[in-house]
Amino acid sequence: ADTPALTLATTTSTQDSGLLAVLLPPFEKQCAVKTKVLAVGTGQALELGRRGDVDVLMVHAPEKEAAFVKAGHGLPRRPFMYNDFIIIGPKEDSAGIRGMSSAAETFRKIAEKKSFFASRGDESGTHTKERAIWRKAEIEPQGDWYLEAGTGMAGTLRLANEKQAYTLSDRSTFLAWKDKLDLEILVERDEIFKNVYSVIIVSPARHPNVSYETASRFADYLFSTEAKKIISHFGEKKFGQPLFHIITEKSPPADKR
Repeated sequence: ADTPALTLATTTSTQDSGLLAVLLPPFEKQCAVKTKVLAVGTGQALELGRRGDVDVLMVHAPEKEAAFVKAGHGLPRRPFMYNDFIIIGPKEDSAGIRGMSSAAETFRKIAEKKSFFASRGDESGTHTKERAIWRKAEIEPQGDWYLEAGTGMAGTLRLANEKQAYTLSDRSTFLAWKDKLDLEILVERDEIFKNVYSVIIVSPARHPNVSYETASRFADYLFSTEAKKIISHFGEKKFGQPLFHIITEKSPPADKR
């Protein structure tokens, strides 16, 4: 018999950081399932969900997710882990942002100095967060200094490295690629930097073709002791620090039963 397949749309950061490579095998073994992963930005992942082309999503853009669920495309989002964003840039730090505490002030300074800034430009969760910071800084970024990569996190880091530009990155992908980059963390720990990942099951009512059972088992697996252990220790050996942190789920809302 065919192994039942689960199609998962997720973000480039969970793929580029290497987390999926350790998180998926125990689930696949446990449920005798083959997982097909489409690592795209959150915007594209939600679009695949809207079309019913995937069974489950692992995404990080809460407002976009809420709209997706409200429109009836998915079951309620279940936040299961978080990491954080950082602003990285060249050691020379021509804009003089090192050690600033406000992301918005940092962006304002980069824009004033017209220092190169690499944007994901791909409607991903990271791009959404970047735009939120520009809005907070009351700046509409445009000009030769503002580079739109139109690609995943790893590609954007490569562009930033090439142009010695500043960029917003999730910490996990940056640490995973750090050795290949001549860039460093300059600004971190602003409240706006928290980056929450949720799992959303595509609605079987709206899209009867989805593998609802398998998707449910996958979502539950992410909250299992085994998965939590994998997530909370991932990166410790290689980077000396975990790349993601788990979120403990509050008891499920009564309407799910």
